[in-house]
Amino acid sequence: MGSWSRGGSGSSLLTPLLFFLLSLHCSPVVVSAAGSGEPYVGVTIGTAVTNLLSPSDLADFLRAQHITRVRLYDADPRLLSALASAGARAIVGVPNDELLALGSSPATAAAWVARRVLPFAGVNSSTPAVISAIAVGDEVPTALPSALPVLLPAIRSLASALAAANLSSPIPVSTPLPFSVVEDPFPPSQAFFNQTLAKTFVAPLLAHLANTSAPLMLNLYPYYSLMQSDGVIPLDNALFRPLPPSLEMVDPNTLLHYTNVFDAMLDAVRVAVRNLNVSGSGGVPILVTETGWPSYGDRRAEPYASKDNADTYNSNLIKHVLQDKPGTPMAPGAAAQSSAYIYELFNEDLRPGPVSEANWGLFYGNGTPVYLLHVSGAGGLLGNDTTDRSFCVAADDAEEKAVQAAMDWACGPGRADCTAIQPGQGCYLPNDVRSHASYAFDAYYQSQGRAAGSCYFQGAGMVTTTDPSHDNCLFPGSKQLGNHTKSGSASNTTTPTSDAEGSAIWRLRTGREKGFSLFLRLLLSITVVIVTDSNFWT
Repeated sequence: MGSWSRGGSGSSLLTPLLFFLLSLHCSPVVVSAAGSGEPYVGVTIGTAVTNLLSPSDLADFLRAQHITRVRLYDADPRLLSALASAGARAIVGVPNDELLALGSSPATAAAWVARRVLPFAGVNSSTPAVISAIAVGDEVPTALPSALPVLLPAIRSLASALAAANLSSPIPVSTPLPFSVVEDPFPPSQAFFNQTLAKTFVAPLLAHLANTSAPLMLNLYPYYSLMQSDGVIPLDNALFRPLPPSLEMVDPNTLLHYTNVFDAMLDAVRVAVRNLNVSGSGGVPILVTETGWPSYGDRRAEPYASKDNADTYNSNLIKHVLQDKPGTPMAPGAAAQSSAYIYELFNEDLRPGPVSEANWGLFYGNGTPVYLLHVSGAGGLLGNDTTDRSFCVAADDAEEKAVQAAMDWACGPGRADCTAIQPGQGCYLPNDVRSHASYAFDAYYQSQGRAAGSCYFQGAGMVTTTDPSHDNCLFPGSKQLGNHTKSGSASNTTTPTSDAEGSAIWRLRTGREKGFSLFLRLLLSITVVIVTDSNFWT
């Protein structure tokens, strides 16, 4: 996962920062953009999951959720066979630990293609066309920099082997880069690639991608931009929520307005590509191979990792790509809209690292939704969002004081009908805070039409598809459904995954650097002194 900004030394940041804050009139930057068919949203599938669905069950699950685009981190033939039966197409990955062999020997690369790709490349009528692209390595510049010298040779060897196979539909070969390879992306018009990598790696990569009609693959995470911004970036801006015009970011060089972090990051990459002046690279489309939001994290270290925020980000991302199709301010229009893969389909509860590391999934490993997306009208993608059976209850991991405070708000300022939990009424028993709060939360949630964010309660609430009604207590959600069947369960059977024990090394996604923190400290201090009403993320 890449962060929003990669700074240099403190002295090198001061001049462009002042220029950004004070500049009022500059000429716009013209950037060409390239698209590749209709934009789509896919999901990544990691396998560090307890009791992961079998390949056949996974195929059924993908069909039920109307998921037709996935990214795998290897080329497992069992999963590819399952995807073929589900009618899905997949980006397959070459793990980082295989780069040396493939980059050192074209013959090894050709053998890998013959064994892992061609059986699923639609070579003839008996082989399904499952594989849509090959992602060679993952975030190699930060995850495994020692393998960087063999990365481009591996890409070229694999591309040559595929070209020799004379496939009817070419399979592009690229590599997912972390956003951290882009420096000073704030504002987007001043962005450039890391100078250490630009000429030796990025420029030759772009030239190859342009020559082979392959996309520039990037992992973009507004979540980490927000986490590292120390309050400079508003939460709403990272979640695709509209901001007042006075709070939108305006690029002083182009006078373009940015309503969300995702588009600003994409345009920063476009500018960095243009600045390398590689012949033909301006037509290289961008494919977002990872983006997403964690649903749970350490309460102190990761305060924005919540189900509500994850629901909002991923729901709005899907709407942004599939329905709005706006492109970006520098490359407007549906033809320039970048497709994106949500990280990830299942919570990988076996992944070590911070608490959030195991909680990026839309579903638990058994197929139960972690939360319900609100993406109606998006062509049926992620069919779980269309269910009419959702309720709001007290979160299993919420502290009782927080639950009590949230219930007081719901029954007071929130104007939820809490009559049923009064003494003598049907939902008074059991007489405890969580039971009463669950009813109050659902009363408020249903009164708001189950809108995104209406079950947050500062982290005290959670959405469940299990009817919490019990005995003579009928929850508001059940009343609205007209379903009077009583359920013996008062809460969801799945709970957020706790921090995983294990190695301190996990797949790098953040690329955190000290320069960004210094940048933000300078930004905060200068903003307070110089300007109080500028169009800026405050």
